[in-house]
Amino acid sequence: MKKSLKNKRFWAMVSLLAILSIFIFYNSPAYADKLADAIAATPQGAEKGMINPDAAKGFLGIPGAPDVNLLYGFLWAIWVGWIFSTVGAFGGIMAGVGHITIFGLGDYAKSFKQSNPGLNKMLTDSIRVSNQWMVGLSALISSINYYKMGRLVLPLGIALALGSVTGSILVPVITAGKVNLSSYIGYFGLCVFVIGGFLLYETSGKGQSKKKSAKAAAKAFEEAHIKSKNNDSVDESGHGVKIIHLSLSKISFTFYDVEFSFNPIYPMVGGFFIAALASFLGIGGGFLFVPFLTSIAGLPMFLVAGTSALTVLVGMGVSIFSYMVIKGVIVFWPLIGVELFGIFIGSMIGPRTSKYIPDIWLKRLFVILALYVGIRYTSKGFMGHSIVPPF
Repeated sequence: MKKSLKNKRFWAMVSLLAILSIFIFYNSPAYADKLADAIAATPQGAEKGMINPDAAKGFLGIPGAPDVNLLYGFLWAIWVGWIFSTVGAFGGIMAGVGHITIFGLGDYAKSFKQSNPGLNKMLTDSIRVSNQWMVGLSALISSINYYKMGRLVLPLGIALALGSVTGSILVPVITAGKVNLSSYIGYFGLCVFVIGGFLLYETSGKGQSKKKSAKAAAKAFEEAHIKSKNNDSVDESGHGVKIIHLSLSKISFTFYDVEFSFNPIYPMVGGFFIAALASFLGIGGGFLFVPFLTSIAGLPMFLVAGTSALTVLVGMGVSIFSYMVIKGVIVFWPLIGVELFGIFIGSMIGPRTSKYIPDIWLKRLFVILALYVGIRYTSKGFMGHSIVPPF
């Protein structure tokens, strides 16, 4: 009965995503007119900041735009899906690294800053929404997998998601078409850098000493899955998340016999501000939800990825709809299509491998990525060049 119910929920979520995709796809021709007008208003020529009408079409069908290799897009998307589904963060950020840097879309958009600011901002918005499509699918798959494994705190994820809805609608309406690429990259990097430093503190002895419940639950989980020689036979459902108290002022649950509790008001407020910032940056917000869940809620990393994914899923669905339907942002469907296949593969692997990685190393993986990405994009956005490779 339970298995049947979970299957129904799975297909219900897939159906909703499919309906949203079809709705957006069939509305895209009207939005393509905006791009055509922007291209027509751009100076013609072969120099930087110009469009050569005789050049081969690339990203978004623009003549002379980067022609992204779809195989590279597919392989990069596998990595994006794996990292997000493993630590509950960096899906949008890694998607951004691919679109902005590896595929050259960032420098291309930046070239129109002076010649056609409107096209610059249109390309920036497209990059933001492309990131969100990738992390949205990863969040969907990760949420389902972690829920089945008993590693998703459903009430906490819902509380965060409720707060995130308003932020995910408000920011696209306010900022779409108004953010140039340099500012976007700079703020993108600065936020990641600050969060990485904060979580680095949490991996220290002093930071770990304040998380007694999380440490106890993590130890019990590691004993069962990492140190046990018979980890394949571990009954996850018997030790997974169990809700023991549910009210408007307090929710309590156990994980591997360790009790946790929280006031749902706090994650709702936190969800609003996190989703607002994430929507502005064009990412899922996992790199903000993870520190919130480990520091404010005091959860072990083994519960963070799934709970973060559920929250990100809601925020991404609302944000994508707001950008594409309300504000008319367009994406390059051939690239998005192959990336979503890669995301699916990576997101199926992540939850199944993360249980073999110690809690402290999941945090350290988060920190390493945060510091690198933060330094790279902060320097590139505000100084004009990266101080770490690729330069």
